[in-house]
Amino acid sequence: MPKISSDTLWEQAAAEVHSREAEGGEEEGGETVSERTVFLMGSKSGGKTSILLRCLDRDEPSKPTLALEYTFGRRARGHNIPKDIAHLWELGGGTSLSDLVQIPITAVGIRSLSVILILDLSKPNALWGTMERLLQAAQHQLEKVSTQTQQAQKAKHQTPAYSAARVLPKDYPDRELISPFPVPLLIIGSKYDIFQEFDSDKRKVVCKTLRFVAHYYAASLIFTSIKSENSMSKTKSFFSHLAFGLDRGKTVSLDSTKPLVIAAGSDSFNQIGSPHSTDVDITSLHAKNPKDLWKKVYERVFPQENTSEQREVKDPAKDPQYSEPQIDAMRAQKDQELEQYKRNAAKSWKGLELET
Repeated sequence: MPKISSDTLWEQAAAEVHSREAEGGEEEGGETVSERTVFLMGSKSGGKTSILLRCLDRDEPSKPTLALEYTFGRRARGHNIPKDIAHLWELGGGTSLSDLVQIPITAVGIRSLSVILILDLSKPNALWGTMERLLQAAQHQLEKVSTQTQQAQKAKHQTPAYSAARVLPKDYPDRELISPFPVPLLIIGSKYDIFQEFDSDKRKVVCKTLRFVAHYYAASLIFTSIKSENSMSKTKSFFSHLAFGLDRGKTVSLDSTKPLVIAAGSDSFNQIGSPHSTDVDITSLHAKNPKDLWKKVYERVFPQENTSEQREVKDPAKDPQYSEPQIDAMRAQKDQELEQYKRNAAKSWKGLELET
């Protein structure tokens, strides 16, 4: 029997998925099964898992996410009708493991993919850096996958079926001034219960800045707290819209004294206004573009924390979040033995050099 390589198997699997998508999805009893992928990323310890569990109506304690975790959700549309499926990926570690975006963002599922960015409102001094690095990582991977897909289709003389450029309706507010994220994007501001106790001016800076960023990327924006049933209910509606295609409701809240609820296309630069800056002279800032101006104003009010420590924790074995006392003790012992071996080997080489 001829041996089939893993690459060949993967290509066959990918081809099968593409054929099912072309036919409108997998069918059971004449009904189409909808499959979507949602990728969650955001601030470390920002409440991603807790929010996800609440959106899935799962009554279980949340645990720290180990690097990148997968789960799924199912939803029935009616009696004797196949359930729709949502593939859910959650990236842990904040920005330290951003390289792992290449796993959930692939050519196979890119056309049904959406991204949720969860930002910890209680830590505004880490908010912009986290947001910027994660969005850049995801966008780079999306553009890379899109380019590879188009090149493969051209090589097969096929018409490209996907483009990294997201097409918006002609009447979308500020359509010519924004830069839409390649796939649907939802920004969630978590821990609103702590954020609402902040000084009024600081809250306005965060609110207006995130409104600008969300509108710039043609994204939806919502503030929430797992301690508030009302805000979590609205968050679940936005999540279900991405995961299962349900209606997300028509509630809109632009008031900085209340949790923001802004669906994509419900805001505009005219409503947002200029950056909120009481102690910053905007004319003195040398910005390259509007987004850079908002960044500079935000960082004047909230100097961003040094993320060098996060960058250093590339090896999960050294991350205290994933500590295992017995395994770590054995690892430390083996590391000591290795260092002793290196020292002995170095002495041996020096001895040989003296003899010669």
